[in-house]
Amino acid sequence: MPIQPRSATAIWKGDGASGSGTISTLSGALQALPYTFKARFQSEDGKAGSNPEELIAAAHAGCFTMALSFGLSKAGHPPTELDTTAEVSLLQGEAGFSISGIKLITKAQVPGIDTAKFQEIAAGAKAGCPISRALSAVPITLEASLV
Repeated sequence: MPIQPRSATAIWKGDGASGSGTISTLSGALQALPYTFKARFQSEDGKAGSNPEELIAAAHAGCFTMALSFGLSKAGHPPTELDTTAEVSLLQGEAGFSISGIKLITKAQVPGIDTAKFQEIAAGAKAGCPISRALSAVPITLEASLV
């Protein structure tokens, strides 16, 4: 069964180094969110604005966490809380910039589950969430722990 497509729009004005852009989403979650070269490549603290890698990280963290919740619940262990961070690494090589890896770090409160079963379900969520599958050309690692 097809699901209604989701969309986002990016508008850029000016050249790559000194221009600027905005990103907006259909849902309204992002409305003219600014992004620039500085925000993407020079802002060490990440607070100068957003960038495409940050948005990929948000999408991946959200997708993986939802898949993990479904997997745990299906196995009879609904989570109390799942806290996931996705770190998207960008690397400059001879051919230009590329995403060199994504690290998913999740901390979970799951009553009544043992570590081995939790790790099995977490690995399945990592492999099976739609964003992981879409990004399969990129190495994705997972650090999953029970707290």
